[in-house]
Amino acid sequence: MKVNDSVRTVLRLLFLVAVLMSIAVVSAITTIRLTVHGRQETLPNLVGMPISQARSTARSLGLNLDVEDRLYSDKIAPEAVVSQMPAAGTSIKPQQQIHILLSLGPQKVSVPDVVGRSIRAARITAVERGLTIGDVAALYWPQAEQNQVVAQDPPPATTDLQSPAVNFLVSLGPTPAAYLCPNFQGKPVGVVQSELEQAGFQNIRITQAAVAGALQGNIIQQLPLPGSRVTPNTVFEFQVAQ
Repeated sequence: MKVNDSVRTVLRLLFLVAVLMSIAVVSAITTIRLTVHGRQETLPNLVGMPISQARSTARSLGLNLDVEDRLYSDKIAPEAVVSQMPAAGTSIKPQQQIHILLSLGPQKVSVPDVVGRSIRAARITAVERGLTIGDVAALYWPQAEQNQVVAQDPPPATTDLQSPAVNFLVSLGPTPAAYLCPNFQGKPVGVVQSELEQAGFQNIRITQAAVAGALQGNIIQQLPLPGSRVTPNTVFEFQVAQ
C-alpha cells in the first residue's frame, strides 16, 4: 500500500506539473499574439479632407501623417488630401505612417521653354513661374556648351501638369578624347611622367616602395591598369621602386 501511495503521489505531482506547464505555454502564446498583433485601427478615408482635419483624424487614431508630395488637381481643393497609402479600410497598427499627397489646386502656371539656357538661368526662371526643380541629369553633348540645358520635362507650354517639378538634362560639353592606357610597369617614372604631361595628362601621383630586385626609379605598379580607358582628367597613380 505504501508503494502504491507513493506512486499515486508521484503521478499527481507529474500531472500537476504538466497542467502548470500547459497553462504557462498558453499564457506565453497569448502574450506573444497580443504583442505581435496588438491593437489595430481601420484606416478612414482621408481623401478630400483639408490637411488640418486629416492630421487631427490620424492623431486621434494614434497614427502619423507623412506628406510625400503636392500635385495639381482640378477636383480637390488646395491643401486637401488627393490620395493616401495605405488605402481607406486597411487595418493598421498605431504609430504607423500614412503617406499622403496634397492638392495644389488647378494648374495656374505655364511651363517656360528653357532649352538652350544655362542651368542656373533655367532654375531661376522655373522658380519665378511657381515651379520646383526636379531631377537634373548631365551627359556629354557635343552640340551644346557645358552647363547648357538640352532637354526638359515637361515640355514647354504643357497644360495638364500633375506635379510642379521640372526635370532638366544638362550638357557636360563635348565628349573628351579617350585613350587606352599603356603598360608603364618597368619604365623609369621620370620618362613616363614627361610623356604624359606632354600629352596633356597633368594628374600624376607618385609613391615609393622598397621592392627587392626592382631598379630604383622604375614603376612597379600603376593605376589605371594597362588597357583601361583614360581621358585628360584621369588621375595616374604610380608606385616606384626606391
